[in-house]
Amino acid sequence: MKLVLYLYRRFVPVFVGALVFFCFVLELVDLLMNLWKFITNQADPMAVLHLMILYIPKTISFSVPLAILFGASYTLSDFYANNELVAVFASGVSLFRFTVPLLLFSFVLSFGMFFFEDSIVVPTYAKKQEMQKVLLKQQTTKNNDRIVVLDDGGKIIYKADFYNDSDRRLNVLYIVVRNKNNELEDIIYADEASWNEQKQHWSLSNPVLYKAESGLLKIEPFDDKLLDKLTEGPETFRNNTISVEEVNTKEAREYIDHLTKTGLPSAEAKSLYYKKFSFPFVIFIVVFLSVGLSGKAQKNVLLTSLSFCIGAAVLFYVSQMVTMLLAKFGYISPFAGAWFPVFLFIILSIFLLKFART
Repeated sequence: MKLVLYLYRRFVPVFVGALVFFCFVLELVDLLMNLWKFITNQADPMAVLHLMILYIPKTISFSVPLAILFGASYTLSDFYANNELVAVFASGVSLFRFTVPLLLFSFVLSFGMFFFEDSIVVPTYAKKQEMQKVLLKQQTTKNNDRIVVLDDGGKIIYKADFYNDSDRRLNVLYIVVRNKNNELEDIIYADEASWNEQKQHWSLSNPVLYKAESGLLKIEPFDDKLLDKLTEGPETFRNNTISVEEVNTKEAREYIDHLTKTGLPSAEAKSLYYKKFSFPFVIFIVVFLSVGLSGKAQKNVLLTSLSFCIGAAVLFYVSQMVTMLLAKFGYISPFAGAWFPVFLFIILSIFLLKFART
């Protein structure tokens, strides 16, 4: 227990200090990047200060992996440099046993970071982005054009020239209806379609019904009962192009469902969704790497161990970028793109720990 407390007394101040430093640097960089824009638009200084406060959770999310890497590497390397671990090993305590508290701390922190990111970082960063757009007078719209939406497993296909979100209206709408065998059944054309909130379906203006019979299309009177099939909500037709990394897991799932319904590629969005679960474990990986790599050098132990750990962390980020690109273009599954580097570097860390200097 005394060893555990001693390890934490050496590690925690370095970790907290590094975390505060990295957060401060990120806040400063973000402020300087937008400073001229705030001045140009005569932004209220108190509003800018509010933006900086909202950005704090995001800076913590960015800084924790770097801070814990620096803290673990510095602490263990300092132990090696001062020959303090010689006494620990001589007493029969292995390197793994000595560093288990750090590994447990990083493992628990990895889970905590997932929930922190999902419930705190995402909403505060979204509010910061929205408020910043207002201060910088940047307008956004949910109107959309050239829309194709699949509904009911592809049985109903909407194609519209334009969607007006304020009126919830579709212009120049074609609707293709297929039967359970995916054979063409009806084609509906309408000049406009407006969303009926009460009946929860689209109301069509000047609809024309083309009925498929024996491979030919025949114009027939429009049957209002067909409107009961047109229940795909207006939110599907909006310009919902978002970054999966900037929304929580619930919104990310909804966005992926939207991509699926509209027939758009979803591999990249799915890989980024899985990355939300895998990326927090970078905290555990960098500590594991620090344990395995610290003390590899006989001279300049502190500097060399830090260099090894930073290089290994960079290698992890690069490998994850490569696998995410492979997932994006369909060479591997989205799940593999997000999780393969995590499993690979955990195995590598175990291998390094096995041959660590003790």
